[in-house]
Amino acid sequence: MPTKKRKYFGTDGVRGHVGRHPLVPEFITRLGYAAGKVLSRWASHPTFVIGRDTRQSGEMLQSALTTGLLASGATVVDLGVITTPGVAFMVRKMSAEAGVVISASHNPVNENGIKFFNAEGEKLKKAIELEIETLLDQPIDLSQATAAQFGRRIDGADMRELYADNLVDEHQDLTFDGLKLVLDCANGAASWYAAEVFSRLGAEVVAIHASPTGSNINEQAGSEHVRRHPEDLFTLVQKYDANFGIVFDGDADRVIFVDETGNLVDGDHMLAILADYLKAHGRLLGDTVVSTVMRNGALVNYFAQRDIHFVETPVGDKYVMAELRELMNGAYQPGQIGLGGEQSGHIILMDADHATGDGLRSAIFLIRAFLASGQETLADLAASIHKYPQVIASAVVAQKIDLDQLEDVIIMRQAIEESLPGLTRLNLRYSGTEAKVRLMMEADNRHSEAELAQKAFDLCEAVQDATGTPSGSPLEVLNVTSGGLVERQG
Repeated sequence: MPTKKRKYFGTDGVRGHVGRHPLVPEFITRLGYAAGKVLSRWASHPTFVIGRDTRQSGEMLQSALTTGLLASGATVVDLGVITTPGVAFMVRKMSAEAGVVISASHNPVNENGIKFFNAEGEKLKKAIELEIETLLDQPIDLSQATAAQFGRRIDGADMRELYADNLVDEHQDLTFDGLKLVLDCANGAASWYAAEVFSRLGAEVVAIHASPTGSNINEQAGSEHVRRHPEDLFTLVQKYDANFGIVFDGDADRVIFVDETGNLVDGDHMLAILADYLKAHGRLLGDTVVSTVMRNGALVNYFAQRDIHFVETPVGDKYVMAELRELMNGAYQPGQIGLGGEQSGHIILMDADHATGDGLRSAIFLIRAFLASGQETLADLAASIHKYPQVIASAVVAQKIDLDQLEDVIIMRQAIEESLPGLTRLNLRYSGTEAKVRLMMEADNRHSEAELAQKAFDLCEAVQDATGTPSGSPLEVLNVTSGGLVERQG
């Protein structure tokens, strides 16, 4: 019997273009009401902790969502602008029934989204999302309600300090004295928290892209921009004579580094570095690391050489978190940390108090590992992970037709596989949050990133043609090995 499909919830909540259904106030109000009603099974007046990133549309959507939640009888604690992992932390800290983040993470400013957390600070189970969707098409009827049935809103802005305090207090034996860091805050949720936290830890901080206007989030800034153009941040690292640069995305659940030589230190590097550090200190839960099929192949060999078990999941942090939760349930000891994440810089350090990826916390742990390594530079530390040639392509599509039904795409893929004897992996899929097709290609040293990139252009263009996408629609190929975009040749 086929499983029921969700109509509105995707892989990362309800997302879309603001002003178009479903991201319109009337729908979001009903979403809040439905969520409140479903969660009221655990409490007559369930508490929802709500935060948002810096998008101008966030206040409108939060007002609509709050209206629905209050109508359902929920108590709403408004944290204002805070990181996504900050909301997840506060849910657990306040013993709330749920949390909500209004953010579209690294996506453009015209997009936004609503993401829910359960009482454990983790994403809602699919069954709960389906229950909420069942109520969404029903009208809100308050004709028989009494005043006592409605919820109330609490200003929780001052409570945000608890999140910043936790990040610092977790490392009372650590000092960043002598380090100078350039922090790219993406004009997003990290704009205040990052400078505050790293300064309190002792670092000299140069904060850039930390002046949000409501319309400049992720604009020529943030982790996705720097993955494509690491030279932009490297120029500032050189200008300020900093040790290295750290860059977050719009809601600060991702982080990547740019080292002293201008190279990216991404999620793959971070997983390797953190695994070594945690295992050396007896803190790596189950001596295991979890990542997705998009990881670089060199990572698997790296862990095998160090007797670290590696678990691979489908694309999506929810799958990584599920594997880590299973480890936590079976083998957790106080002080241990479950380590997993994605190449994009979404690193999860799971323990009794933290259940989701946190860019700020991951960066602190990474620097801690660097200081403990004895290496003089971050570049020296990252150099031990020798990545295989790998590219990731992303292309806008007009519609998502089943890739297995696109004959020209199948033929093109077969031709590419035959022409590249050193090809080790090819992963073609649609994005779960955007109207895009994504392609990862990896090979042994018989092929260069430039060679892989040209084949990636060919295959993505074939998908665009087969899906009726207008000629000239956006298509880009990222050199995952060292960062930066690859240009189309010919």
